[in-house]
Amino acid sequence: MKTYSNKTRLSLQLMPVATIVAVMALSVRLPAQTITTFDAPGSGTGPLQGTYAFSINPSGTSTGFSRDAANVRHGFIRSKDGSFIVFDAPGAGTAAGGGTRAYSINPAGEITGFFFDSATVAHGYVRSRHGDITVFDAPGAGTGPGQGTFPAFSPLLINPGGAIAGNYTDSAGVSHGFLRHPDGSFETFDVPGAGTGPGQGTSSFAISAGSDITGFYIDGSNAAHGFVRDASGVITTFDVPGALLGTFGGGFTPNGAIMGNYFTADTISHGFLRDKNGEFLSFDAPGAGTTPGTFQGTYPFGITTNREITGWYVDGNNINHGFIRHKNATFTTFDVPGAGTAPGQGPRVFGIAPNGSVTGQFNDSSNVVHGFVLAVRTAR
Repeated sequence: MKTYSNKTRLSLQLMPVATIVAVMALSVRLPAQTITTFDAPGSGTGPLQGTYAFSINPSGTSTGFSRDAANVRHGFIRSKDGSFIVFDAPGAGTAAGGGTRAYSINPAGEITGFFFDSATVAHGYVRSRHGDITVFDAPGAGTGPGQGTFPAFSPLLINPGGAIAGNYTDSAGVSHGFLRHPDGSFETFDVPGAGTGPGQGTSSFAISAGSDITGFYIDGSNAAHGFVRDASGVITTFDVPGALLGTFGGGFTPNGAIMGNYFTADTISHGFLRDKNGEFLSFDAPGAGTTPGTFQGTYPFGITTNREITGWYVDGNNINHGFIRHKNATFTTFDVPGAGTAPGQGPRVFGIAPNGSVTGQFNDSSNVVHGFVLAVRTAR
């Protein structure tokens, strides 16, 4: 593992953006860390089959889904001791492409995600800590193939109180945001400026303890912009300075800061923090690639209450590597044993627990997918 310092300060008033980056190697004492790789029971062993881990809670329990030999998905829960529970939501399809996907777990052990039924319509669900699964559909969700309700693609979709954020696709293929309260009631919303064509609209990506929601919307010209919706329903939109190819909100800190990523005109991804006053801090993981037209760069996905951020970066050879950006703006970068070293291989890191342990997935040299946990064994 390697540790670095990397700070970039941006202001909303700077257009075009001016970036000053200082990168230097530091010697920083880190807690003992252990990387454990794992495969959920029943995981397939063909290309893109295997184990997809996404989220980890304070007790060290992680969740995600497996893809079996028939290309059907199944949700899993992996306890800190390495034991597994595999589950399927009622009504989940059993043909290739169907099945249950789990994305987010909260401190109480509640899990959310979605499943495709036999007609490839998506439905959301929440699984209680006791194993009870409640299926739900957002009001207005379409009922055609590829339509429906999607709490998806983020480790931060269910908050400690059990409120769930996500999006649904209507019968015209337009996306809309939703908030599902713990009592099962819904609020649906559209960000002002969101497009109304197929593939456009509003996508929620994270919910705070107070039920603020962040994510992104696609406008009528297919450009992406960030948004934050507070608990009272007030929506603020934002773009990182220099984000000519899109801004994507992705997570919260308790003081209202938002984490996410944005793309510059050269298609390179960069991480950002937006404070509650609307000022931006941009960052790049050491070693992130900068080749124009490649979508290399830094992809943050998980954040803790004390502003530690995890994700992965794509290097100049298009290989993935994990990172943790600590609250003092230093970086730890890492690779997972057994990860492939060809383009598109290597670790993708999604979830981070309050103590800094992280979870994710990696492609091996045969493009079989495996889960992993990087566990922090002592306090910082």
